[in-house]
Amino acid sequence: MKYINIISLGCSKNLVDTELLLKQLEKAGYKASLSEEGKEAEIVVINTCGFIGDAKEESIHTILEQIERKKAGKLRKVLVMGCLSQRYKADLEAEIPEVDAYFGKFDWKGILEYLGKQYDDSVRNQRVLTTPSHYAYLKIAEGCNRTCSYCAIPLMTGKYKSREMDEILEECRLLVRSGVKEILVMAQDLTYYGTDLYGKNRLAELIDRIADIEGLKWIKLHYAYPAGFPLELLAVMRERKNVCKYLDIALQHCSDSMLEKMRRGINKEQTIRLIRKIRQEVPGIFLRTTLMTGHPGEREEDFRELCEFVREMKFERLGVFPYSHEEDTYCDRHYLDDIPEKIKRKRADKIMKIQQQIAEEINRNMLDQTVWVLIDREEEGYFIGRTEYDSPEVDPEVVVKSDKPLQVGEFYRVKICGTYDYDLEGKVVKEEECN
Repeated sequence: MKYINIISLGCSKNLVDTELLLKQLEKAGYKASLSEEGKEAEIVVINTCGFIGDAKEESIHTILEQIERKKAGKLRKVLVMGCLSQRYKADLEAEIPEVDAYFGKFDWKGILEYLGKQYDDSVRNQRVLTTPSHYAYLKIAEGCNRTCSYCAIPLMTGKYKSREMDEILEECRLLVRSGVKEILVMAQDLTYYGTDLYGKNRLAELIDRIADIEGLKWIKLHYAYPAGFPLELLAVMRERKNVCKYLDIALQHCSDSMLEKMRRGINKEQTIRLIRKIRQEVPGIFLRTTLMTGHPGEREEDFRELCEFVREMKFERLGVFPYSHEEDTYCDRHYLDDIPEKIKRKRADKIMKIQQQIAEEINRNMLDQTVWVLIDREEEGYFIGRTEYDSPEVDPEVVVKSDKPLQVGEFYRVKICGTYDYDLEGKVVKEEECN
């Protein structure tokens, strides 16, 4: 039996691709596993990310690191797939010829054929989960039809392609039967789901049907797009108990000038109206958003407006990216990268300082509340979990104290009794104390 390691870089959508490949390799007779370093294997597959400059650098560094291990005789072959090789295959072949073979983002068949095996269509939607067994990511579409000025993702993933609803539901049932209790629904653009396949948006229907699956406790939604947001989804989020009051919706900016330059298809007034509508229709919802600083043409007044927007909207969860100038995007063709990197990062840091104050206020408001917490792991004598308002890796955690051992993958009622900068501290309470 041959050993293969996959090093998966980038986002959780990439991780799903890695898990699909792991299943195919396992079915082909390999012992395949996920590894950050690619150790203890004769073949390493690197699933690269090419989203922004920092991600590209990490991918290149990882490739070169594995080439050195190959030269030292620690492995036999280095294969590269994913977003970076999808977009820059010819350049990579010329610059790093020591890699044994490059493949596109979704070319599982090519990898298997290279290894002398065949793709097995009977397990095409099955995965080897690399997350803790109680949660899994679920990708409902590939690609993106938006034309945002800064984004290279459509160049790598192509046009939007919704998955068949029945296929998605069957995958959900398989995941739940395997022990998954939380499904994190993802797409580059959730908002567009079904439009290409069915002629109309069917996201609300899909989530409603996923919520019917017995044994599925939490459903979280990631990467909605503000323009054209399906308002009928809000009733599903409000009425279905296992659809978490959590929505990841990337806004990027608020000033009309910047939203127009970014080609976002929405203005400030519409954005604020949407946020208020979501909060009105789904009381208690936690909104996660992503903002960008330093896009070409961002003036000081645009940035000040963005700061005030963050203070006013008080997003429960927020991240910031300094603008990265990507080849072949609309920005690359029409704008100069005219804001120094130092200013981009300084602006991003300022936004995060504002957000830290908001996060501290939100945490203080959580004090003495009793909430359900899903335990993800045990660490140094404590149990670490998340509320329904938090997704893995990106959001705050709850450090749980308990006199008795807790079981990873189970839900407990926890009273919040302390706060950190972003995280919370709590203790398990008896059910009768929760009333």
